[in-house]
Amino acid sequence: MDYGHALEFGAFITPAAATPEAPVLLSQVAEASGLDLVTFQDHPYQPAFLDTWTLMSFVAARTDSIRIAPNVLNVPLRPPAVVARAAASIDLLSGGRFDLALGAGGFWDAIEAMGGTRLTPGQAVTALEEAIDLIRELWRTDARGGVFTDGRYHRVHGAKRGPRPAHDIPIHIGAYKPRMLSLTGRKGDGWLPSLGYMQPGDLAKGNAAIDEAAESVGRDPREIRRLLNVGRLAADPQEFAERLAQLALEDGIGTFILAGDDPNLLQRFGEEVAPAVRELVASERGTRGVSAAPVRSSAALAARRDGIAYDDVPAGLRAIEPGDFDYGDVRATYMRGGAPGLVLQPASAEQVAAAIGFARGHPELPLSVRSGGHGISGRSTNDGGIVIDLRRLDEIEVLDVDRRLVRIGPGARWAQVAAVLGEHGWALTSGDYGGVGVGGLATAGGIGLLAREQGLTIDHLRAAEVVLADGSLVRTDAETHPDLFWAVRGAGANVGIVTTFEFEVDEIGQVGYAQLAFQVDDVAAFLEGYGRIVEASPRDLTMFLMTGGPRPGQPQVVQLYGVVDSDDPDTIIARLQPFAELAPLVQQSVQLTTYAQIMGNADLGPQHGAGEPHSRSGLIEHVTPAFAAAAARMLQSGAVPFFQLRAVGGAVADVAEDATAYAHRSASFSVTALGSHPDRLDAQWREVAPHVDGSYLSFDSSQRPERIAEAFPPATLARLRVVKAAYDPTSVFRDNFAVEPAAPAEVDAA
Repeated sequence: MDYGHALEFGAFITPAAATPEAPVLLSQVAEASGLDLVTFQDHPYQPAFLDTWTLMSFVAARTDSIRIAPNVLNVPLRPPAVVARAAASIDLLSGGRFDLALGAGGFWDAIEAMGGTRLTPGQAVTALEEAIDLIRELWRTDARGGVFTDGRYHRVHGAKRGPRPAHDIPIHIGAYKPRMLSLTGRKGDGWLPSLGYMQPGDLAKGNAAIDEAAESVGRDPREIRRLLNVGRLAADPQEFAERLAQLALEDGIGTFILAGDDPNLLQRFGEEVAPAVRELVASERGTRGVSAAPVRSSAALAARRDGIAYDDVPAGLRAIEPGDFDYGDVRATYMRGGAPGLVLQPASAEQVAAAIGFARGHPELPLSVRSGGHGISGRSTNDGGIVIDLRRLDEIEVLDVDRRLVRIGPGARWAQVAAVLGEHGWALTSGDYGGVGVGGLATAGGIGLLAREQGLTIDHLRAAEVVLADGSLVRTDAETHPDLFWAVRGAGANVGIVTTFEFEVDEIGQVGYAQLAFQVDDVAAFLEGYGRIVEASPRDLTMFLMTGGPRPGQPQVVQLYGVVDSDDPDTIIARLQPFAELAPLVQQSVQLTTYAQIMGNADLGPQHGAGEPHSRSGLIEHVTPAFAAAAARMLQSGAVPFFQLRAVGGAVADVAEDATAYAHRSASFSVTALGSHPDRLDAQWREVAPHVDGSYLSFDSSQRPERIAEAFPPATLARLRVVKAAYDPTSVFRDNFAVEPAAPAEVDAA
């Protein structure tokens, strides 16, 4: 039976310790000859052989593209929890080039001599099945909590998960007997026997047993790749190819692994035999009408959500479905759990257009656009809908040194941006955490640690390339599509997906970075004092405030952190001294550092947020006594575990209110409150709301209809609705503070 697998070819090399460089050189020959895979036997009790893990790691470092695998790993002498870590590590270090093949044991005298436990054949199969389950569970880093198993042969109690491999490592099983073949069908990704150990008809019998076991658990037998270790079946390359083609067409072998340490034979196998086999098999498959093996397993297909035309995803566009290995790393965001039905990861503006086109065909589903996934508002994931994830659009390029003009992709993180700009002595204000993605912040506003001196991030935008709702790509700046350029700066999520930002950045040297903690008895007085000092300070100071509700039996602690743009220690201390007089300091750290180093302390790895935290946001011109008292009462309620004031003002207010869709230029502070219970949070926020004017999009998770009018003043909203009607009349972009497109009469009157 032909299972339709794409053909692969590999090498089975002896890990001889007498000539330790030989297997490495043979691996390089195999790679240069076009082979897909290089494998090594694993006999830890054999002093004539190099240790297989060590050898595979070394080979991975000395090769670039060929995949690496044991053939097969001796599980009785390799604790599966350690195997999971080792396999993931080599996969990460090699860029996803590791395959795992496991064996149940054998040579029990030698295994026992090395400290292993002798098992009966049946016990060995059970032990291997437990090992497979444990290894896969430890790779599930998106699951919460440690791993607990209480198997007969393998036990872990709270083992930490990870690291997560770079790709979905297949687990192949070396199997010959019925119970091992059944295990392969139920849980293996591949069957790996050696032809030399088999009798005529054994391949067909083995396939039948595997297929039956696979179907018994709802698997498609074509999910299981059939690999085969072979010797040189014929001296003539064409005859050799014909023998292998027959094994592919009649016995379903998809991967042929040549055992031998002759570099000339490996070269001929890769350069002559493999192409001939592929040609013979392709020709015969065309005649027989053999369909290709499925890309996704039956389990993955069963995890698909209703209402999504998965098979219509445009060719070449990376798509991650709920049943895929990578789904656990893309479903959630920094603070919020999610369960989208499909995550699309475009790598170009053209693919962004294709993703939008696919989303247009599903108007009833939620649509989220994600750059970094850090937004508190939570709009970058959803339940059952589509996510367009821009992480692959992460270029950072200097366009003009004299103008300090840079091009940045929406999927870049601000820590990466700061590092690149820092090499030139430049900086661009960008929030307060380097893990945030560029796209979301650079279209909402961008309140950062240099805001009072540099303004908002959007104030440095000079041009952008935007994919619109109809899939067209336009370049916009102050002269080209100026209405679109106006909207992108503060309401970009309403009008398209920005694929390229062009920013003019500022020069900056070393700065002072302060982190201060105070024991506060009178919270209202402290808040008022903080606001007064910030507004009176020179613009080179931008200081944020953070605190939470009181903890029983503990004093109230309020933290301040921020930047003084000066490399003079006396100036830095002078700027900070007024804050020290507000309350007793219980902790302080003041460093002379760089902006890149401040932004560099960020985790850029996968995000596994859970739950649904709720946040409310507002803008205020001053920290008045009335506001401070209301905020103190809100904190005292215990409903708000996180409260923040961010300094705005300064250079932010230099820009006219109508210059960008971010209109609240007179505000000196941004206010954010987070809570786990929306009703309690809203009840307390009502105490603060009368003192607040406006809202900052990125920090408000509310879905209240009135939030739109809070975010955009009347004149701004009216203009934005006209722009929405021009660029997104059918509201393709409908799930992130979306405004209603203006009616035709309103457009005519505008």
